[in-house]
Amino acid sequence: MRADVLDSLLGELNSSSADIEASGVVSTDGLMMAAKLPADIDEDRVGAMSAAMLSLGDRTAAELGRGTLEQVLIKGEHGYVLMIHAGNEAVVTVIAKPNAKLGLIFLDIKRAAEEIAKVL
Repeated sequence: MRADVLDSLLGELNSSSADIEASGVVSTDGLMMAAKLPADIDEDRVGAMSAAMLSLGDRTAAELGRGTLEQVLIKGEHGYVLMIHAGNEAVVTVIAKPNAKLGLIFLDIKRAAEEIAKVL
């Protein structure tokens, strides 16, 4: 049941913007809880990388006196990877197109993360 709700929330997130190509909910230890990913992207790999980046971001923010980590943004030649905490136990990871309107996407991700945190 919980997986169905998470799946539904990710579906809504993906459909909120044409710039969102994929999304997933990953536990802080790297396990994929729900995903809306293309077939050519390995869920386990996304989960492990998301957990690693989140851990590194948390530590970097703390060590450099930036407070609590809110989001991680990775920009590559072919687009973005965005991560936002969904409560204390999970993170929402989104893959977006290179010309994405990041302000709107971050707003949509934040709303989704709040709903996902309630479910978890």
